[in-house]
Amino acid sequence: MTGPALLFDLDGTLTDPRAGIVGCLRYALDRLGRPCPDEDVLAACIGPPLRGSFATLLDTRDDALIEEAVRLYRERFGVVGLFENRVYDGVPGMLERLRGGRLMVATSKMAEYAERIVAHFGLAPYFSSVYGAEPGGRFDDKAELIAHLVSRERLAADATIMIGDRAFDMVAARANGLRAVGVLWGYGSERELREAGAERLCPTPAELPEVLARLRG
Repeated sequence: MTGPALLFDLDGTLTDPRAGIVGCLRYALDRLGRPCPDEDVLAACIGPPLRGSFATLLDTRDDALIEEAVRLYRERFGVVGLFENRVYDGVPGMLERLRGGRLMVATSKMAEYAERIVAHFGLAPYFSSVYGAEPGGRFDDKAELIAHLVSRERLAADATIMIGDRAFDMVAARANGLRAVGVLWGYGSERELREAGAERLCPTPAELPEVLARLRG
């Protein structure tokens, strides 16, 4: 496929990280001696930046407490949690059909972890680069991450498409003048994605190449 550059979110778009993320959130809260909500509440944290999720879960603005929660989360995630994950059915075939275009990963997850996940699950050959957040919090804001990516890769914003499953992906794309496609097999609802500015919605990985072709007209 030739055409626009395609930026793919990772969690909820390429892979389903529920087991690992929920387990690591629970581990951090337990180590802090804080109450832990049920799994569905924790799963709602898949997608948004980690620091914001802990601020909500801990009901705090205490930066030191939030950073300790992030440290504990990563203590488990970097060893075990990142591999408690699976590639969504149909994603490899979808990427194979899109091969030949310029495909990149753009995730709020730390870049180091994202690169390891993409390599571990055999997705690395499809992507020219993987962009993510940095340890100190730089690029936690996905709009800033995409701005950095677009500048560094010298992409034309109006010829670049962000593909993701949460409102954060759509909002970040729109903030940078990108087109945005919401996927419905992840963690965001149709309503969430439409209200956040998705130009198209895609029900399954198998349908994404056609959705992108229609978007390009």
